[in-house]
Amino acid sequence: MAGMSIQPAALAKSLNADYAALPSLELLDVTVNKVFKNKIALVSSFGTEAALLLSMAAEINPATPVIFLDTLKHFPETLEYRDKIIALLKLTDVRIVKPEPSAVKSAGELWKTNPDGCCHIRKVLPLEEALTGFEAWINGRKRIHGGLRADLDVIEYDGRRIKVNALAGWTQEQIDAEWEKRALPEHPLVPFGYTSVGCMPCTVLPKPGEGARSGRWAEFAKQECGIHIGKKWDDFDTGL
Repeated sequence: MAGMSIQPAALAKSLNADYAALPSLELLDVTVNKVFKNKIALVSSFGTEAALLLSMAAEINPATPVIFLDTLKHFPETLEYRDKIIALLKLTDVRIVKPEPSAVKSAGELWKTNPDGCCHIRKVLPLEEALTGFEAWINGRKRIHGGLRADLDVIEYDGRRIKVNALAGWTQEQIDAEWEKRALPEHPLVPFGYTSVGCMPCTVLPKPGEGARSGRWAEFAKQECGIHIGKKWDDFDTGL
């Protein structure tokens, strides 16, 4: 729906009412190839669950733009896995986005004291630039992740763009079954017990009995990197 003729918040509500109940593959087909044709991107971490959504996107349109935020702090295994998945799925438009070098240099080891500020520099700002020209974006958040994700709509508006949470309602059993059906390779860190993988300094093994994302920013009261928080970031104070 290039050049949206109604307000995006109202459009998101309408689209959610119309399409939220569709099977995920059909939802992707409708949003990528029809509603937002040439105006939607998929943002992927190439993390532990990412290959499932990427596989679906490749099935309906392998030229779907895929944005990967290279924070310069990823595990080497994630970068190797990214390249493996790109080749396996024959994705033809993967955009590797990096933070501004001068901002990274000025920040130093900001993740130790201000992880929100670090994420802002390494993820939020680069993503905002990468999404320029897109009206909507797809991501792999799921309600089973808990926290701020527990009540996700399938289609929502975050204050800037429409977001398609294509796998929002999936259970772990559904994920596992579809993963096996598609014969997808697992992230190299999964056998070591990692259930969610982000940047190296801010990812540890999940806590026993806690959620899959409990190993993310474990020393801080932080649940999200910032790209999924509906907030204006223009005047965000990084603490520098």
